[in-house]
Amino acid sequence: MEVQLFDRYSGKIENEKIYGESFINFAYNSPLGQALIKVVPLKFVSELFGRYQDLSFSAKKIEKFVSMFKINMDDFEQSEKGFRSFNDFFERKLKSGKRVFVSDKQMPAFCEARYLGYNELDAKEMVPVKGYNLSISDLIENSELAKDFNNGPVIIARLAPVDYHRFHFPDDGTVLKSYRVKGEYHSVNPIALKHDGKILIKNEREVSLLDCKTFGKILYVEVGAMCVGKIKQTYQKMSYKRGDEKGTFLFGGSTVVIVGQKGKWKIAQDILENSERGIETYVRLGDLIGIGIEIR
Repeated sequence: MEVQLFDRYSGKIENEKIYGESFINFAYNSPLGQALIKVVPLKFVSELFGRYQDLSFSAKKIEKFVSMFKINMDDFEQSEKGFRSFNDFFERKLKSGKRVFVSDKQMPAFCEARYLGYNELDAKEMVPVKGYNLSISDLIENSELAKDFNNGPVIIARLAPVDYHRFHFPDDGTVLKSYRVKGEYHSVNPIALKHDGKILIKNEREVSLLDCKTFGKILYVEVGAMCVGKIKQTYQKMSYKRGDEKGTFLFGGSTVVIVGQKGKWKIAQDILENSERGIETYVRLGDLIGIGIEIR
């Protein structure tokens, strides 16, 4: 199965190079693999694999990984001794000034990822979104809170293992509440989603309710995935500025979903048009993904 995306910077539709593609195909497209993931605790496997990525000899994989995916390491901080482990590399930080966040009424990309966006999604309905069966109330496991976001915009940002894996706040504001929803650790790759469209509402996730200066209240949901050992929240204060780091994922692909209130903001046109065709749009951290709406 080919996974296509629109690269905003090349202006072309490209086929994604998938890390661990053979394993994902085995797990989700073969009878034996499908049987195994029903009985093998994926959370245990993911945590065990995550611990392996913390060991010093896992650093030997970094050079090959960088070469395979053509990662520009000039964009990232690293010590003179290099990275201590693969997870140390995976959590790499961008150098100051390498990404610029759009300002004013423009909503910046909160992570470097492949984006899908929809201007309206009913909070109660199970709506298929490029393989996802997405219900906001099920996603956050809070039907009462979901009512505030009925028919609001939704953005799904899928991070592949190759990506920068820190995620950021999209605007100045305050964290009103946050909580964890326990779950499984399925892959969030489209190959897996084709097999099981309910993965986003099955996987482990962290839910935050944000009150943003420009965009109103936002649900910000980090979703764990197969071989993601941990979702780490790194912010220290309940108030934040646009572009401040919110947290990071340890090794593996993962997803961030944000849900807005109706009439507060809308999706950037290229993301919207590509999403209607079932194609994700690759967007770098800080670049435009939405526009605030001025209500007169």
